[in-house]
Amino acid sequence: MAKGNIGVTTENIFPVIKKFLYSDHEIFLREMVSNAVDATQKLKTLANNGEVKGELGDLTIHVAIDEKKGTLAISDSGIGMTEEEIDKYINQIAFSGANDFLDKYKDTANGIIGHFGLGFYSAFMVSKKVEIITLSYKDGAKAVKWSCDGSPEFEIEEASRDSRGTDIVLYIDDDCKEFLQKGTILQLLGKYCKFLPVPVACGKKTEWKDGKSVETDEDNVINAKEALWTKTPSQLKDEDYKEFYRYLYPMSDEPLFWIHLNVDFPFNLTGILYFPRVNSNIDLQRNKVQLYCNNVFVTDQVEGIMPDFLSLLHGVVDSPDIPLNVSRSYLQSDANVKKISTYITKKVSDRLNSIFKENRKDFEEKWDSLKLFIDYGMLSQEDFYEKAKDYALFKDSEGKYFTYEEYKTLITTEQTDVDGNLVYLYATNKDEQYSYIEAAKAKGYSVLIMDGDLDVALVSLLERKMEKSRFNRVDADILSRLIQKEKEEKKDDKKDEKKEDEPIVKAFKDALPKLDKIEFNVELQPMGEGVQPIIMTQSEYMRRMKDMSRFQSGMNFYGEMPDMYSIVLNSDNEVIKSLTSQTDEKQIAQLIDLALLQNGLLKGAALNEFLKRSFEILK
Repeated sequence: MAKGNIGVTTENIFPVIKKFLYSDHEIFLREMVSNAVDATQKLKTLANNGEVKGELGDLTIHVAIDEKKGTLAISDSGIGMTEEEIDKYINQIAFSGANDFLDKYKDTANGIIGHFGLGFYSAFMVSKKVEIITLSYKDGAKAVKWSCDGSPEFEIEEASRDSRGTDIVLYIDDDCKEFLQKGTILQLLGKYCKFLPVPVACGKKTEWKDGKSVETDEDNVINAKEALWTKTPSQLKDEDYKEFYRYLYPMSDEPLFWIHLNVDFPFNLTGILYFPRVNSNIDLQRNKVQLYCNNVFVTDQVEGIMPDFLSLLHGVVDSPDIPLNVSRSYLQSDANVKKISTYITKKVSDRLNSIFKENRKDFEEKWDSLKLFIDYGMLSQEDFYEKAKDYALFKDSEGKYFTYEEYKTLITTEQTDVDGNLVYLYATNKDEQYSYIEAAKAKGYSVLIMDGDLDVALVSLLERKMEKSRFNRVDADILSRLIQKEKEEKKDDKKDEKKEDEPIVKAFKDALPKLDKIEFNVELQPMGEGVQPIIMTQSEYMRRMKDMSRFQSGMNFYGEMPDMYSIVLNSDNEVIKSLTSQTDEKQIAQLIDLALLQNGLLKGAALNEFLKRSFEILK
């Protein structure tokens, strides 16, 4: 058996690094500026420890474009490097200076971004040549220039630099000239660097003068806004959070409220999550939470870190402990990710619960916007349901709000059926189902309004969670069958068959229109003299299955089935009684059309015919 070392040469690895190290070439700018920030943060750490004497001076990082020379330069006034340090940290790939520094100053070094030692090489994705001109902070250090054209060969020579720090000069490749456009660079700096802890400037600010835009002497600082999540909540006022939200999402309405995340054990995590004000379900957008690592923007694809239902929120999450791959572009599978996700879920739930308990009136006023988030959370995460069920609300047709337990207590007496099941009546559209709601209220029943996109699925979840409970849409059947109070007598099949064959039932069946993918059943039932003569109902089960088929794959079969409606004739109503003795085709047609109209099924020529007939009856 033979053993040996795998040979990896710079000739082999350099083209791979240049082409495949990062998922997107624009990331090079993030890495270059991050390195400059690290150099500056290290200097601050050394100064705090007394290892650097005197004033540190202006620590602004400058990004400069020279289109004529074809260069992009990133300059800092950080600790700089000696020739030996260049050899150690630049010439030896993946030997991170940040890791060395953190090992030595682990108790005092804050905000060091880099960990892999590969970020610098992202420069070669867009450059045909890279130069480093640097002067170390150390006494007696000499300025050094390092240059490389993307091959394994490099040159180091003495250089001229008046002050401590480093210039990285990128000679941009011909196929990457967009990175010499000021607009492009400003956009990328705004995306990746707007919350870095060291000022980053690109060019000068402009002002409108004499009818044109002119440059001023003031640096155009990209990251003038402070990273609010790095502060403690006690330092901040409500207006601070609102102003920060307006900065992040300038075209959005004011948020409902926010949650400030701040934890340092068992992992480091900070952030601010906002519940956006939602005017309609169309307004909902994912990927509005931005993931940062030590104030450096990483991604807005936060799957894994954020539970799925919280990806509908807005805001910022920052953690140096998030396991990223080398390019910092994708999350790696790690136990910490699950811990962070679990923590965020708990923090959100605790905050919602505290708002509910501390100011229920305010919570109820915000419920219509909150409902979608909370319903989605309960449907997608078992553990969130267990927390949220204590503050999730029902809204009834009167606009009153109840917790699940409160509503159960309210309806137990009146809406418990003969088998001991608690029946929750609900409407999906208060206006369209108005007459059904009123009929239920007249019987002393309460009706919920469940008009959200997720309510069909929520109803099924609640039926599984709530013992001996059933949800029925208020127009799913006649009330005596929705909440059955007495045991049905044993049916006499011959008598029932005879009732079905009664002339009035047959007359209505014959008069019903032929509608595409709609089937009707007609029956005669005593419903009381005060109940309208004809009621159209639709099976709860079939309608619910068809509704769910629109959102859930594998249920297309239900979507293709015809809609099934029942036409129930009230044998106690005087109008129906008069028809049983003398059939009137015009009256039957009018009753059928009224039922169809009430259910949104009377359209086009049929609606026009109904109107003509109605005017004739009025003559």
